[in-house]
Amino acid sequence: QVQLVESGGGLVQAGGSLRLSCAVSGFAINTYRMGWFRQAPGKELQFVAGVDWSGASTYDDSVKDRFTISRDNAKNLVALQMNSLKLEDTAVYLCAATSVYGGIRLLSVYDYWGQGTQVTVSS
Repeated sequence: QVQLVESGGGLVQAGGSLRLSCAVSGFAINTYRMGWFRQAPGKELQFVAGVDWSGASTYDDSVKDRFTISRDNAKNLVALQMNSLKLEDTAVYLCAATSVYGGIRLLSVYDYWGQGTQVTVSS
């Protein structure tokens, strides 16, 4: 059974940090590209960061230089380190996996999704 389980969300003050984790079971992530998305209240799901098989990463401009995505294939886990958090980072964060080459920013290419973890940034 495929499962992606996010953890590490919570309430943090602006300027603070959080580290999200996505534990994967049911398949080996070393053959998948992994992504993090987020959905703020009343808004569409938005690409945040992605990492391919080689470990090369890509970010949305809104989080570049603040967030870092990483993968640990041995532990079948993906993480998102979030620093210098802003009020506008408040959202539910979801991890996802895709076996498709290309379009890592596109929701439609992802095969599997987690349920999400809430991140709330306060002033």
